[in-house]
Amino acid sequence: MLTPSTCRRLNKLDQIPSVWEGDRRSLQIDLESGELVGNDASDCVIWVDGSEGVVRAMEKVSDDSGMEAVVRTLLRAMEYPHKPAGPGRPQKIIVKDRELLFFLRGVLQDLDIALDYVPELPIIDELFRGLEDAVGGRPPKVPPQYIEPLNEQAEALWEDAPWDYLGDHQVIRIELNYGGIDSFYVSILGLLGLDYGILLYRSLDSLKSFRASILANTSMDKLESIFLSQDCIFLTYEGDEDFDDDVDDLGNYIWERVEANFGSLHPLEGLRPFLHEEEALPAWIALKALHLFLADHEDELMEDWTEVVQHLYEIGVPKALQSSDLGKRGDRSVSVTVSSMPNVANELLEQQPDPDIALDLDESPNFDLLEQMSRLQDEVIPDGSILRVDNIPWSMVESLREQATCPQQPLASASRGKLPVIIIQSTRSKVKDIIAAIESGGGLKGLAFKVCDSPFDDFEYELGLMQLENEEIHLVGEFDLENPYHQKARKAWTENLKKTKGKCGLILAMGATGKRSGDPNLSDMKAFYEVPVLSLEQMGIANFNLFPLF
Repeated sequence: MLTPSTCRRLNKLDQIPSVWEGDRRSLQIDLESGELVGNDASDCVIWVDGSEGVVRAMEKVSDDSGMEAVVRTLLRAMEYPHKPAGPGRPQKIIVKDRELLFFLRGVLQDLDIALDYVPELPIIDELFRGLEDAVGGRPPKVPPQYIEPLNEQAEALWEDAPWDYLGDHQVIRIELNYGGIDSFYVSILGLLGLDYGILLYRSLDSLKSFRASILANTSMDKLESIFLSQDCIFLTYEGDEDFDDDVDDLGNYIWERVEANFGSLHPLEGLRPFLHEEEALPAWIALKALHLFLADHEDELMEDWTEVVQHLYEIGVPKALQSSDLGKRGDRSVSVTVSSMPNVANELLEQQPDPDIALDLDESPNFDLLEQMSRLQDEVIPDGSILRVDNIPWSMVESLREQATCPQQPLASASRGKLPVIIIQSTRSKVKDIIAAIESGGGLKGLAFKVCDSPFDDFEYELGLMQLENEEIHLVGEFDLENPYHQKARKAWTENLKKTKGKCGLILAMGATGKRSGDPNLSDMKAFYEVPVLSLEQMGIANFNLFPLF
């Protein structure tokens, strides 16, 4: 059964004269990678407005989740549907699973929605066929014959761990004159223990231009365009599902817990998380030669970059990888010259700012940017938390003061209006962690919102931010400015702030994984902070552009 408050909320939605179809299917293809998943296939819940022919909600769920997952997706289809559909309740719902039908009858009995069984759902059948055809048509990350050879080279380089002794400015040239590539210019990532990988730049100019642009950039406005200006093939490493980059150093992981990713960056093509065959073979040859060079000259590369270290290799190409071009040339190997580039390393090193020079905060935008970035953190609010902007009556404020933990001094209650709040719902243990994190920073100083434009699409959103008494700024969450419910709540927020003289609240509630997920009641609310709304000037980030880093 839905809670009375949820039923009241849903019954306020306009009832649309349409019939919706709903079903749960096993999806054999990963929606993000486009790869067949076989035994790891997950379920997909979909709700379609059959009258309009539009998908209102679609969500991937674990195969062991119950009927509740189907209902949760249905509620999203009503309240937060995919565009261009608007919020609303259907007059009728049809399903082809009798067990699901009986379950829905019990859950939706107070919503005045007719329910019926049908043997077939042709619209959903067609949508799933089209989805699998479209997603299945995506190219694989690398051509099938290259999966094992490229992963072997990725493993060999992981074991070499060149980032233990080489910086990204110590460029290595791989001259192969094959596959349209004269030379690759290698930059190795990982010396600082952040991101580990091998970048194979197709030109030295691209490498130099990228580094110069990064060093000259004084804000985050142009980071995306700078990032996409690179012309390179990349090999990057990431940890398994248990890897926590806030705690662990990926460089300490054994190969079995690491995954290699291949892709390409080009100013005209952008970021491409896969390689075509024409790129895969030169990349394999280059990585093979790099591994041999590192194995043969590790001591020299580690100790001395004043002289050029050079080695010629004949890289034999396995028959399975031999392209038609190799066949025409009549050879089955490629001559590759690998050499260090100390002059380039010195040139790039000279471009970097001297850490020993004292910087004036007022005259150094680069330092100011780094200082602001260091103050912005996102580890307090855990992933999976449910966020909501709301406005609560003063009677509820009084109840919260009596039963919830209230670390802040209470505000004067207003006779009119409501108190604007942000509600964060997580699990019981994580709510305790959030409270502890806030208290370790001296308490909550205030809340703020900052409107942002996504650099990757036309999506406009705003970030909820909180500042602690120690001046740290933490990300609360991201809110869709085009969501009609958020628009309504934020409009009421603005009006109520006038009545509360700029006072608002933060509520921490448990139950994010329970039956009151997304709709906590008073007993779920464990902490209540009454704080002022801060201006961006007060927080010191008025001119700082925020967006999720790629």
